[in-house]
Amino acid sequence: MNLNHYPYASKRMPVLADNGAVATTQPLAAQAGLKALQNGGSAVDAAIATAAALTVLEPTSNGIGSDAFAIVWDGNKLHGLNASGRWPSKSSAAYLREQGFDAVPERGWSSVTVPGAPAAWEDLHQRFGRLEMNDLLQPAIAYADSGFPVSPVIAHLWNEASSLFLVPNRPEFDGWRQTFAPDGRSPRAGERFSSAGHAWTLKTLVARGIRDFYQGEVAERITVYAKASGGDLTADDLAAHRSQWVEPISTAYSDCRVWEIPPNGQGIAALIALAILDQMDLHEHDHASAPLWHLQIEAMKLGFADAYRYVADPDRAEVPTNGLLDDAYIRSRRALIGDQARLPEAGRPPAGGTVYLCTADRDGMMVSYIQSNYMGFGSGVVVPETGISLQNRGAGFTLEPGHRNEAAGGKRPRHTILPGFLTRNGDAVGPFGVMAGEMQPQGHLQVISGMLDHDFNPQAVLDAPRWRIRDGLQVDVEPAVDPGVVAALQARGHRVVMAPNSYSFGRGQIIERRENGVYVAASEPRADGAAVGY
Repeated sequence: MNLNHYPYASKRMPVLADNGAVATTQPLAAQAGLKALQNGGSAVDAAIATAAALTVLEPTSNGIGSDAFAIVWDGNKLHGLNASGRWPSKSSAAYLREQGFDAVPERGWSSVTVPGAPAAWEDLHQRFGRLEMNDLLQPAIAYADSGFPVSPVIAHLWNEASSLFLVPNRPEFDGWRQTFAPDGRSPRAGERFSSAGHAWTLKTLVARGIRDFYQGEVAERITVYAKASGGDLTADDLAAHRSQWVEPISTAYSDCRVWEIPPNGQGIAALIALAILDQMDLHEHDHASAPLWHLQIEAMKLGFADAYRYVADPDRAEVPTNGLLDDAYIRSRRALIGDQARLPEAGRPPAGGTVYLCTADRDGMMVSYIQSNYMGFGSGVVVPETGISLQNRGAGFTLEPGHRNEAAGGKRPRHTILPGFLTRNGDAVGPFGVMAGEMQPQGHLQVISGMLDHDFNPQAVLDAPRWRIRDGLQVDVEPAVDPGVVAALQARGHRVVMAPNSYSFGRGQIIERRENGVYVAASEPRADGAAVGY
């Protein structure tokens, strides 16, 4: 990618570093990861330190009650980790349907799945860590204990979330109010915030080990609160949780391969869209032009249609991963794209609110890591005096009887979060990710196309304007998009909506390793983030 390519007014330089780099959505968290690298830690150590700090510093997107996925380049090959949790064994789709629900509720205990993030830290550390877990969690503990100044974008998102949880007669949100709005409101930008309960939980995990979250004092606090407040989560559900090491899946694009975690993650939606576009010579179109965006939008809609139909927990349903990426199937999907916008349908393949961070160390290890509660603060259920805000990943299920992704006890839902990785000729180029729910595969497509079709460097591609598919033919675009592009898309049948701000268009991070070993790190301008290195 061309370090001198600056197509946009910001002209922001990426960070260049020889020995290691960290990029994430909150500057203090990035510094926690950098400290781990400077103390001799691996890229995995840096990822754990950053992820733990983010649970404190950015509670609007993640927490100790999150799920996580990771892709690790060990210097020679890629390793995938699926640390998503399961719906409680007692939970039932039939029961929710009987209660009149046509979807799993987005808030409250029905949406809660077993948190996988703490187990992800332990599994990554056991395999690739160098420093002691105690050292890695110390920055997070210090920020929880002593407090930190809330950064601007997080303060905005916190205030938006408070309208959901600071409502009367909702006792299930009492823990949220006590933990995240102790003064009756969300903290403003620059105000200090601390959480003694969060510090207690992290200190307990250091003293007793991470498994205490699943089979110890922390687990007991979670399950006692669940029983007292109407939750289905039990001690057996927590004790049964295990992460899974998986083989990442990929597709060719330009002269590279793009890698994602396989289902139950929806990274395959991005791979389908990229595979469709790979033979369409996108470099011939100007970046952020209507012809380019039309092709990308139509390919992405086809990728989503297949993901919504087929992505599910592969332990509980047949997921045709290979078939969805089959060359003949991709050609058949590519043939559906014409000059006008269309409503997509899933094909028939042959059988076969989130934080993102990336890190790299002096030995060439690189990590693509994502951790999320879903929909901001998640379920709104916070275990009192622990700081544990439980995720609402159960909302990723469907209640449609017989669907591959139908909710069921002990099953993992379709996940929106996805870490990405790029290789060329079998060697690492580097990790990348773009957050924001269903924006994630769309963001992956747009940054990969910008880097490989238009030679943008990591910072330039993150600064570039974006589109986002909504329902039907609706496509949102950022406020700065050229009105001429909007008009041209509308002429092709797209229902274009100019978004009032850029918060929903993703918050990405990228680290690229150049042929001379120099790291090029970049952080999203739509967040408070930072890329740092040394």
